[in-house]
Amino acid sequence: MPEAARFAEEGYVVLSYSTRGFGTSGGLIDTAGPLDMADLSNVIDYLIANFDVDPNAIGTAGISYGSGISLLGAAHDPRIRAVVAMSTWGSLTEALYGQETPRLIWGELLTLSSGLTGNPDPIIRDTWNKVLNREDMESVYAWTGIRSPLNYVNDINANGTAVYISQNWGDNLFQPNSVLDLFSQLTVEKHIDLQPGTHAGAEIGGLLGGGDTHVLNNVHRWFAEHLKGESGAMENQKPVNMKVKFTSGYQQYDAFPVPEAYEQTFYLQPRNLFSNGRLSDSPFQSWRAQDNSINSLFDTVATTQVPLLSQILEQLDVPVLANMAHVARPHGIVFETSRQWSTMQIRGNAELSLMVQPKSDTLHLVAYLYDVNLFGTGKLITHKPITVHQTSAGDTIRVDFPLTTVAYDIPAGNKLALVIDSKDLLYAGPAGVRTIDFEFSNSEQSTLTVPLL
Repeated sequence: MPEAARFAEEGYVVLSYSTRGFGTSGGLIDTAGPLDMADLSNVIDYLIANFDVDPNAIGTAGISYGSGISLLGAAHDPRIRAVVAMSTWGSLTEALYGQETPRLIWGELLTLSSGLTGNPDPIIRDTWNKVLNREDMESVYAWTGIRSPLNYVNDINANGTAVYISQNWGDNLFQPNSVLDLFSQLTVEKHIDLQPGTHAGAEIGGLLGGGDTHVLNNVHRWFAEHLKGESGAMENQKPVNMKVKFTSGYQQYDAFPVPEAYEQTFYLQPRNLFSNGRLSDSPFQSWRAQDNSINSLFDTVATTQVPLLSQILEQLDVPVLANMAHVARPHGIVFETSRQWSTMQIRGNAELSLMVQPKSDTLHLVAYLYDVNLFGTGKLITHKPITVHQTSAGDTIRVDFPLTTVAYDIPAGNKLALVIDSKDLLYAGPAGVRTIDFEFSNSEQSTLTVPLL
């Protein structure tokens, strides 16, 4: 590979191996489980025993599958002094079943590709089927839990391993939220680059293009600083680099959540016959409670569009678009701010808190944020689904959940819009048609809280 050759030219000893169940390696795919951890330690043993290497300067790197093994390996083997984890995961539970919603497209791709490219353990398909059918979830959580680096942060910290992470805003396999949870809990030397694109897009694209990219250059800088001891190799970059969607260049911050950001709360106001709902600075006030209803019979134009492809196009500055006037009122609801006098700079996790009344025994919603121009056309900023099981039909409940982390600038003159419906191709929702009421009253407010600069 080009990067291996580049590392060799820089004086590193590079060992690449096929994990169990792939290539000519024996055994079954262990999905970054205990057997993979033992294999990684054995590989390090072999490297030290057979090559002239410094046993105190061992690093591991990987994209996607290899990144998770690298992070987990750093928790299990203290000889690993530096890690590069590109398009990685913090919680495998979140990746497959975040907010109790199966990641349909990516889950199927993972299980299908494991069979096409390797020798999968039957437990992989069994676990995914349990997720889809919500059966024996205790065994699912046990299986995903031991494969989640977020559960081993204390071990990584204790081992003192320096951790570099690259993650992409549009990675709908490993959405950045749990990765940033992991990053924020690390007390070791750490750095994260966050940029537009889909899973492995910024990293694989750089490899195919020769490797001269921000991410891959930082990979080399990270190892130079933490394996070779070249002080200042990272060029005094701050720990958090964010590339704002549809812009060039990175913005640097000292930590995540971004210390400079403040939280602005918008209160959801009901729609009426002739206008959308509003996102207001003031709480809802009325002498009587109100409600708005949607149902899940059909999807709306609010969507992440074509899985994988749309996020690749976002990396090429081609946005996912939807016109707010075309969101079908029976199946979705729109809330908008007034036009903004200045640029609205979003940095981090927007949070939703909704008062809803499901009319059935399960609730499933998908929330989207849009940047809406003068013509009512919205660019997708971020989104997130949530499913609540075993609701009581007719009971009003509060639903709190974060949207996917993002960095985005809404230009002056545009609006911020929140759209909520109950379908998206990326996710598996409950079967059947369901009706949901959004409740508005003086005593129980629904809010959208956005981190802004």
